[in-house]
Amino acid sequence: MNTVVQTTKGKIEGIKENNCVVFKNVPYAKPPVGELRWKRPVEADPWEGILNCTRFGNITVQDLPTGNEPWGAMYYKEFYADPDYLRKMSEDCLNLNIWTPADAEEGDHLPVAFWIHGGGFGGGYSSEIEFGGEAYAEKGVITVTIEYRCGGLGFLAHPWLTEADPDGISGNYGIYDQIAALKWVRDNIAAFGGDPDNITVFGQSAGCMSTQVLISSPLTEGMIAKAILQSGAQVRKHFLATPTLAEQEEYGKRIVKITRAKDLQELMALPAETVKAAKGQFDGEQMLKQQSEGNDAGGLVVVPSVDGVLLKEDVGSAIRGGRIKRIPYMVGCTIDDLGTNDADRAAGVPGLILEEAKAFCETQESFGAPDTYCYLFSRDMPDEDGTSVPAFHTAEVWYSFGTLGRCWRPFTEHDFAISREMVDAWTNFMKTGDPNGGACEGWKPYRKENPYVREFR
Repeated sequence: MNTVVQTTKGKIEGIKENNCVVFKNVPYAKPPVGELRWKRPVEADPWEGILNCTRFGNITVQDLPTGNEPWGAMYYKEFYADPDYLRKMSEDCLNLNIWTPADAEEGDHLPVAFWIHGGGFGGGYSSEIEFGGEAYAEKGVITVTIEYRCGGLGFLAHPWLTEADPDGISGNYGIYDQIAALKWVRDNIAAFGGDPDNITVFGQSAGCMSTQVLISSPLTEGMIAKAILQSGAQVRKHFLATPTLAEQEEYGKRIVKITRAKDLQELMALPAETVKAAKGQFDGEQMLKQQSEGNDAGGLVVVPSVDGVLLKEDVGSAIRGGRIKRIPYMVGCTIDDLGTNDADRAAGVPGLILEEAKAFCETQESFGAPDTYCYLFSRDMPDEDGTSVPAFHTAEVWYSFGTLGRCWRPFTEHDFAISREMVDAWTNFMKTGDPNGGACEGWKPYRKENPYVREFR
């Protein structure tokens, strides 16, 4: 693969790293700043010359964990403590990264892995230490990771914004970003050796929930060949509540009230830091409110909503009604994932998310959809003091990306063997819709009469 590639907007220059040519900070839309704040993404303008794409770009505005928060101590050390992987935060963040095998050529028609990061729709970023495309490149798969707007800048809905929109909608900007990035990949990936008709969308946590939105939306018709849902599939329960636009506007009113903006003009002029702080205050108030009501949803309500354009109905209804894309799916979770309670932990069994994953598989089977594969990641995560912890939410990502060598944990050869099996399973699925082959054998499709769950432990 040449380090210089012609895209529809101009030439970009990447860098050779290990077995890949990597293109970083590739713009897929105009910066959503100024008048484009709280607007759906607009195609980037063409450029002259060669755009340098050798360094990761800006990340979405967010509150990164510092290690001092009750919720953030573990995640800080796990994913955010290495300063080499921290990037500048900015509203100018609509970029993506591409890892293509070094020997790939235009016209190769390689399968494409399109990754959506998690972070509760409030944070996370595309160049985190645990992500990367080197292991997939060895298997002949191109990897794309994308940046999208999160938090108040990505999902704020408000009557002022709705009134100003030509379709009379607001919110969901982060998901529209994802669709713009997916469209960019469809239009350009052939130049990198990829197959635009064989794109697997996959994500974990909010990335999984985003994937559910994309497979439920009429706006992505013909764009997704396969999907992998990691730790967030929901069929009957509301891990992803997908509120109505009116409900989302009510949350937005509370956030805007915190900012003290008096009208749309003042709102548009607010510093990004002010919007971030208002969303953070709202999240705290919402969490306390839910806890007082006995609801453990944790304040996750500024999320994708049913706006009538992106979504016609909530994702649970779309899945239960068979109104999602009829494509191959892989779905699963970790053993100590969201929804796992103390009784589950005491019994050493997975919690609610695995039951939702199984329900997803059974629903697909009932509509005669292609084979669906279910998994559980239950490998205990080793610690430096010789102890270990059950596989927590996000733990499997190191393994499924084959990036264990960048982690601080003292992994053993058994961990690396699990990772090799998972990389083979993920890339085999991306190629053919079947995870079997190489280090992964005997993974049966999930059937109601034969509810097979592949366990990685």
